[in-house]
Amino acid sequence: MKKYLALVILFFAGLIVSAVNCHDYFTWILEVVPGIIGFLILLLTFKRFTFTYLTYVFILVHCYILFIGGHYTYAKVPLFDWIREVLHQSRNNYDKVGHFFQGFVPAMITRELFIRSDVFNKKGWIPFLTVCVCCTISMFYEFIEWFVSVTSGSSGDSFLGTQGDIWDTQSDMLSATIGAVCMVLLLGKLQDKQIAKIKKAA
Repeated sequence: MKKYLALVILFFAGLIVSAVNCHDYFTWILEVVPGIIGFLILLLTFKRFTFTYLTYVFILVHCYILFIGGHYTYAKVPLFDWIREVLHQSRNNYDKVGHFFQGFVPAMITRELFIRSDVFNKKGWIPFLTVCVCCTISMFYEFIEWFVSVTSGSSGDSFLGTQGDIWDTQSDMLSATIGAVCMVLLLGKLQDKQIAKIKKAA
């Protein structure tokens, strides 16, 4: 239980630090609220359905990516400004990291739910449908970004973060799709081992 408590402490530490002297609190709230909602859902469902520790760790990593984006805004993360200069890129690409994990981490959650809940009789569908779910989540998030930008005017520009790229929405969804595929291919077997331990202990 202590290892889960450590993740909770790290979550709140990152959340608090990200709020200190952030770029602006409107953008900060918009960026970190998915992490806060996710935390509350996981907390309320913890006893009924405890995910593998591996999944919780990557959820925390994703939250930290949100916290950093909320603190600086995705278009102004200093490390990626430096990378832009060194690699002669046209924009700060930290948001692509965020969208990659927007596919990677939901893929971990979705895949684990599919397997442990025995959603499908034919397991061969799990990788494909896991990626499909993550693509849908990414698309829905782009709808939210569009809606916030339209309704809040210039205040929502930092949240939208297109940086003048007319293909930003499409590349964001592509990044999430790549993240989901990478999770299935690279961590699928490791996740299976942790799921097997949970089933054995049950």
